[in-house]
Parts: sequence; structure tokens; C-alpha cells
Amino acid sequence: MWQFVKYTLATIVGMFLFLLVSIILLVGVGSAMSSSDSVYEVKENSILKLDLNRPMAENASDEDNPFAEIPNPFFSSTEKVGLIQIISALERARVDDKIKGIYLDISFPMAGYAQLSEIRDALEKFKKSGKFVYAYSNSYSEKAYYLASVANQVYLNPSGLLDFNGISVQYMFYKKAFDKLEIEPLVFRVGTYKSAVEPFIREDMSPENKEQTLSFIRSINHVVFNKISLSKGLSIPKLDRIADSLQAMNPQKAEKLGMLKLGYWDQFESLLKKSIKIGDKEKLSLVKLTDYLHAKNPIPEVEGTKKIAILVAEGEIVGTRGGEGSIGSDDFVKELRKLRDNSSVKAIVLRIDSPGGSSLASDIMWREILLAKKVKPVIASMSNYAASGGYYMAMGADVIVAQPTTITGSIGIFAQWLNLDNFFKNKLGITQDHVSTHEHSHFLNSAGQLTDFEKSIIQNMVNKGYESFTTKAAEGRKMSVEKLKSLAGGRVWTGEQAQKNGLVDELGGLDKAIAIAAQKSKLKDGDYKVAVYPKAKSFFDTLLESATSSESMELRWAQSNIPWAKSIFELDRIKKREGFLAMMPYMMELD
Repeated sequence: MWQFVKYTLATIVGMFLFLLVSIILLVGVGSAMSSSDSVYEVKENSILKLDLNRPMAENASDEDNPFAEIPNPFFSSTEKVGLIQIISALERARVDDKIKGIYLDISFPMAGYAQLSEIRDALEKFKKSGKFVYAYSNSYSEKAYYLASVANQVYLNPSGLLDFNGISVQYMFYKKAFDKLEIEPLVFRVGTYKSAVEPFIREDMSPENKEQTLSFIRSINHVVFNKISLSKGLSIPKLDRIADSLQAMNPQKAEKLGMLKLGYWDQFESLLKKSIKIGDKEKLSLVKLTDYLHAKNPIPEVEGTKKIAILVAEGEIVGTRGGEGSIGSDDFVKELRKLRDNSSVKAIVLRIDSPGGSSLASDIMWREILLAKKVKPVIASMSNYAASGGYYMAMGADVIVAQPTTITGSIGIFAQWLNLDNFFKNKLGITQDHVSTHEHSHFLNSAGQLTDFEKSIIQNMVNKGYESFTTKAAEGRKMSVEKLKSLAGGRVWTGEQAQKNGLVDELGGLDKAIAIAAQKSKLKDGDYKVAVYPKAKSFFDTLLESATSSESMELRWAQSNIPWAKSIFELDRIKKREGFLAMMPYMMELD
């Protein structure tokens, strides 16, 4: 009897909690949906607050997440900030009489240097209007300080930290783990610099990989230090000495060196109030990015229907079918064909942020880009990455534009295979057997050993893929195959380096690519609209998608609770990739 009562009470409590959570969800979602339709009223004498301490995507929803403060393993974070939305807000605020300046809240931006450069350039343009940009943080990462240094004043909490010691890259290698597990990685590649396979066959970086990595991070570091130097009036040699001696780690020393000013929040708040000429007891009107994007646009709407379309391609190229944070050729081609056939779209800007992936999907998208540019101008705009398969897409465009800090190139092909026979047999006690009608019927059907003949078949296919890649790249860049191959071999370049060697045409951001697209299609300023495709998913759609995806829930729980989960899921992704790969090194992070 007691067990019956206990289980009945537990059921009732469970149902009550379910009902409570459902009500909260409905209220929150309803609030989010209604707020997205309302027009936000910007008060006079306001300051636009840019909170950039969130994951950055190229294009994101302009809705707030009402559950942002509730940590849970079941819903993915929808609190991404969109680069395109930031640039749009800054352009509006520049001419908005109600916005007097910008408060930059940035500590640890989850963005690449190319995206940060794009925002930095927009902030420079904003400052030229005569308005102020002030930054405040309790601590600054290297990337955060790069962006914050553009501000008129950079404030740091006196007990805070400034991480300023140059750029580094760290890779993770799995060879010793594979040796212990008796897993034999089989790799097939073309190119001395095609280092994506190294984590599986080496315990450290090859000399060639170290050479190329040092080259491109020095190039990025030069751009970063040069911009900081111009903003803060500190010479590059002096910045080098500060970084080498870790002097900036001491806040008081950093202030004496002229890198920033120390102050608590109340002191920074007083600076903001003084700048907009209000009293200390008056309240600041700080406008969030999402609110400002729902305010009346101070820039008059362009009459007519002429458009320049921005088609965003962001993430790893996973195959014909993509998903959240990835590129699938089927989805991309569908969108591109719509834009190609839309008479109101006069030019297309491909906004690419991808380290590459499936060579098959890359080739499918490249072909469609060629067909599109026969109808109207197609301009490639590179973000953080447009490497390997990402470059494969770009090389079909009429013009390629990259940020100096973009990572691109990596023109090469590779394939990988894991022989798990000994792992299954000796570690798990599992054996395999098979029956075939022909000598190679079992070829690539299970993760087992390959014969020398089978290995030669794969290597020949990889070689053929590389020849196709380099030949098409040479045609797109209008250079000889021999010259193109001297720049290929899997070598990674920065946008600055690529522009000098001919892999990129122009240096600049999305605005530069749009201007070129307008010029190519003979459109004048004020004669066209800019439209972004595909449309960013709403908060409700993203929430619903993440809540109903069991795979997504499992992944988030593991990443939250299991050390090295990122590496485990990186290995798991190997099984899901289609065909041969045109991809840059794995899990590369610039710190």
C-alpha cells in the first residue's frame, strides 16, 4: 500500500513540475515572440551597449533568449550574436541623433580575428561621426583587447587582468592513444602541408606544419599589433617587448604603458554620464543590441526592389545534407538557385566562414556558383576561415575579398580510414568474419584492414581529386596550374598573404564585397537593398529544434560533464563525413 501511495505522489509531483515547466516555456516563448514584433523606442541621449561576450555567428536572430540565465543541459545556447546584425546596428547608430556613443562590453569574445576586424573597422567608421566609443571590462583576453583598443577610452577593473602575450595555436594529437588502443589510422593525402591528418599519425607537429603555422600566425599578429599601435600610439617594437615580458599582466603597469585606464564600474559610469552631459544621479539610457535592432531605422528605406543578396555559408562542409552549424550542398544549392533565378537580385555575395570538409559537396557547390555567375555577379567574402573546401567555394566567384586576418588556402585533398580489427579483437573481445561474392566486395564496408591494392585505389582517387581541385583553382584564379600548385599542397595562408600571392583579389570586409557587387551590377548607392539568406532562425525555432534533438541533448550533456569530450566528438565526426575531405587542420584555435 505504501509503495502505491509513494509512486502515486511521485507521479503527481512529476506531472505538476511538467505543467509548471510547460507554462514557463509558453510564457517565455510568447514573450519572446511578441517582443520581436514590437517597435523599440530609443530615448534621447542614449548609449548603444554592445555585449560581445557570446558566441558569434555570421547571421543570428535578433531576438532575446528569456532563458539565457537558466543553465541546463537540454537546450542549446541560442544566445549567439550575429556579425551582420552588429554591423547593421553600428551603421544605424552612426547616423542616429538619439545615440550619442557606444559602451563596448567585451572580455572573452567567442569570435575569430576576421570577424573582430570587421567590427573594429565599423567602430572606426562610427568614431569618425564624432561620437565616442568607450570600453569597460573586469578582464580582457588578447582578442578582446584587440577590439577594445579601438575605443577612445579602454577601462579595466584595477583588480582585473589583461592577457597580452601574442598569438599561439595548439593542436591535439591522438597517436599514442591509438597505439594503446591498437587502432591503426590509415591516411591518404596530397600535399606536404596537408596537416589535417597529423593528429592521427604523429605525436607532434611536422616541420612543414610548424613552418606554415608560424607563418600565418605571425601575419595575423602583425595585423593585430599594427592596428593596436595606430589606436594606442605605441610602436610595434614596444608592443613586442610588452608581450614578451608579460608586463601587461600587471594592471598598474599596463596603465603606465598607456594601454588602458584603471577604474571601477562607478568611475566608468561617471565617464559615460559626463560624456552625454547628465548628472551623477540621473540614470543612463543603455540600449541593448537586440532592442536597437527593433527600433525605427534612422536610415531611409531604399525604394524599389533591386537587391544585393548575401548568401551565408557557415560551418564545416559535411556532405549533401547539412545541419545546425554546418553546410550541406543540397541546402546551399537550393538557396543559390533561388537567388540566381530571382530577377530582383542583381548580384550575390557569398559570405564564407568554413574550414572545409566534404570534397564532393564542395565540388557540387562550386559548379552551381559557376552557373550563377553566368547570370549575375558573384562575389566571395571570406570571414574567419575560407580554407580547403571553403576556398573551393570561393574560387568559383568573380572576385574574392578577404580580411587580412582570414585563414584561407589549404588547397589539398585527404582521406582517412581506421583499422579497428585489433581494437575489437584484443580490447573488446569482438571478432569479425564475412562472406563475399568477389575479391573486393568487402572493400570499405567495415573498419578493418585494407590490402595494398585497396590502399593504392584510394590514394589514386585522392590524387585525382587533388588534380581536379588545383586545375579548377588555377582556372578560377587565371594562373598556370604549376603556379597554383606552388601555392597549394595544403598550405594555409592569411588573407594578407593570399592577396599578395594571387589567391585573393581584394582585402576588406563584407561592406567591401557589397560595394564590388554593386559596381559589377552597375548599381549606385541608395539604388539597392541588401538582403541576407538564409533567414536566421527565430529563437522559438532554435529552442524547439534543440529540445527535440536527442543527439544534440546527448552531445551537450557530454560536453558539460565529460573531460576531453570535444576531442571524443571530433573523432566521432570522422564516421559521418562523406567522401574525401578538403579540409584544414582539426580543432585549430587561435589564442
